This record gives sequence, C-alpha cells and structure tokens, in this order.
Amino acid sequence: MNTKVLFKFWLPVILWVGFIFWMSTDTFASAKTSSIIVPLLHWLAPSLSDAEIDVIHGIIRKMAHITEYFILGLLLFRALRGDSTSAKAYRWAFYSLCAVAFIAATDEFHQSFVASRTASIVDVGFDSLGGLMAQCALLIRSRLHRSVR
Repeated sequence: MNTKVLFKFWLPVILWVGFIFWMSTDTFASAKTSSIIVPLLHWLAPSLSDAEIDVIHGIIRKMAHITEYFILGLLLFRALRGDSTSAKAYRWAFYSLCAVAFIAATDEFHQSFVASRTASIVDVGFDSLGGLMAQCALLIRSRLHRSVR
C-alpha cells in the first residue's frame, strides 16, 4: 500500500479515533456537558422538569455515542474498500463492524482510567449500534447502486 493511499483512506480513520478518545476525557464528562446542555434545554423548553431535562441530557449523550461510531463505521468501510472496484461490500462491512466494536471496547477501557468517567458495556452497545447502522446504510446504498446500473 503506497503512502498516498494510506493517507487518503486511513488518516481520516486515525484522526477520527483520536477524536473519539478525546471525547472520552474529562472534558466531555457528564458533569461538564450538563453545564452547557442543561441551561440550553431550560432556555428552549422552560416548562420541562429537572428530571425530564436529565433524561434528555442522557439521550443526547447516547446519541453522541451512536453518531461518533456511525461516522467511524463509514470511515472504516471506506478505508477497507480503498480504491477497489470489486463487490466485497459484505466483507468490508463485517470487518468494519468488528473494528468498531473493538475500538468501542478499548475506548470504554480507556474511560475506566478517567476519574470523572465510567466504563460501561452499555455504551459499547450504543457505539456498536452506530457502527451497525453505518454498515446497513452502506450495504443498502451498495445494493441500490448496483440495481441502478
């Protein structure tokens, strides 16, 4: 694999994984994000109770997990496919999903060393769901693209 291909396809994956691990630091702990999200939600919907705000804050945080790993799934599929024109979409999707689950598990392991964060197998599930959704979207797109030809 030449350097140009390596940078074109794998550098975005590496940078995105770095971004994910940065998001797992104290900077994005629940207490820190609530200092921004909670006042914003109170401003947008002043009639919501504190309990409802907490639920919405939790949902936003879980959606962030899904979104981060959806993007990672897209980038991994793209990197594995590279410049190939062969029809190996299911193989690339499978390997991408395996990599997403592995990275999610290592990210949660990383969080176990951050005092303000907690590692959770549930979060690995949300992360993997994001990766699975990306692979499903890509496979549907691949199937539709083949049927148009």
